Amino acid sequence: MRIGILRLGDLDQDVVNRLEESLSSAFTTFEPVLIAEHVHLPDDAFDGLRKQYDADIILKIVKGYAERESEFDCVLGIVDADLFVQRLNFVFGEAECPGKAALISIWRLKPEFSGRSSNREVLHQRTVKEAVHELGHTLGLQHCSNPFCVMHFSNSIIETDVKKSFFCNKCLIEAEAAAAKKEAAS
Repeated sequence: MRIGILRLGDLDQDVVNRLEESLSSAFTTFEPVLIAEHVHLPDDAFDGLRKQYDADIILKIVKGYAERESEFDCVLGIVDADLFVQRLNFVFGEAECPGKAALISIWRLKPEFSGRSSNREVLHQRTVKEAVHELGHTLGLQHCSNPFCVMHFSNSIIETDVKKSFFCNKCLIEAEAAAAKKEAAS
């Protein structure tokens, strides 16, 4: 299965390159591919009162791209902007569950956001966790009660740091079955 990685807005290329490399080991049956196209964030996605971007609007852009580009089984959008959905103060990401589109933001994953010193390795680990989590949703996986499973819901960066970048055994079985089913359908 092929995962397209779509850059939205201004992004540190090193973050994207490292994510592409790491997704290969997280999803052994998936082939992550960096999409050459670079998409600008739409002005209408920005909420001036909240000073954040509406994740649902941006996810629709990613979904549109995924529907147009049949070479990808799934497209993961990555953005360096603060995201929200109507029912929450912020989100690290959003995805269709199940579906072909996922979105993550590195904005709140940066240690500097919480007043800590910049740390590229911590940012990378968090980015991979959130990417795998949202891609898991595209396979139809729900949130997991295991706090160490990548599919555990993160309500804070502390919960993101606690969980691992891989599925627990239960979620791994579900992910592999869903991926095989998706592969057979394409």
